[in-house]
Amino acid sequence: MDIGATFRELHKPGDPFTLANAWDLGSTKVLTALGAQAIGTTSNGHAFTLGRPDMGNVSRDEALAHAQDIVSVTHLPVSGDFENGYGDTPEDVAETVRLSAEIGLAGISIEDTNMADIGFYEFDLAVERIKAGVSASRALGRDFVFVARADGIMNGRYNTDEALRRLRAFDEAGADCLYAPLPPTMEELRRICASTDKPVNALAVGPFAEVRRAEFAAAGVARISLGSGLARVTQAALINAAKHILSDGDFSDIVNAAPGKEVEDLLVEKGE
Repeated sequence: MDIGATFRELHKPGDPFTLANAWDLGSTKVLTALGAQAIGTTSNGHAFTLGRPDMGNVSRDEALAHAQDIVSVTHLPVSGDFENGYGDTPEDVAETVRLSAEIGLAGISIEDTNMADIGFYEFDLAVERIKAGVSASRALGRDFVFVARADGIMNGRYNTDEALRRLRAFDEAGADCLYAPLPPTMEELRRICASTDKPVNALAVGPFAEVRRAEFAAAGVARISLGSGLARVTQAALINAAKHILSDGDFSDIVNAAPGKEVEDLLVEKGE
């Protein structure tokens, strides 16, 4: 099976699938057993498991090893959330693509975020980085879905017009899927989708967590990712329960814990 081709076929504008972002082997196996169509890593969720904050605090080797572990426990396509490609230069991005393919990933996402200050690469460099990633992906000899991200809206660094300028250039550079996380409104998300024939990814966190799949579909979205959302749901349960236990001696949150047998059954369920 060509895992990249299988992954590519899921990307249908107006008929989005959900990329279920997992943060460890257990969450990967549970999401697979529950019927996910594809798995994404999450840089934020992975950093949490290492006891670190997100954004530039995980090395490429660590991210690749983590992704390889996830690939090993699911039959589903897995896409790597690989920040800025773990380096500033176009060749850094190209090397990350090559290494990602070697460990069996079906695709990756690369941001225009400069991790030095959580700023953004100037326009020409941002485009050259995407061109290098696309070129490396085309040279792999197998299908591989390369997603180009314009993260300046989410990071509060530029507006939708600048994101669109970058996405159009990334489109022309050959990116397979385009992604500008968290535009200010659904109308702006529709503008992004209407600007290209390529699949567009939307992030279902923050205010967009209240948007249903049908509304994303009507906007023209092809893929809905969860980012660190599920990981942070788990963190919220831990934090809230532990606060009640350690501050108030109140153990009642544990009443809502998943039955151990249910979790164990999901962990051992056989995939395809």
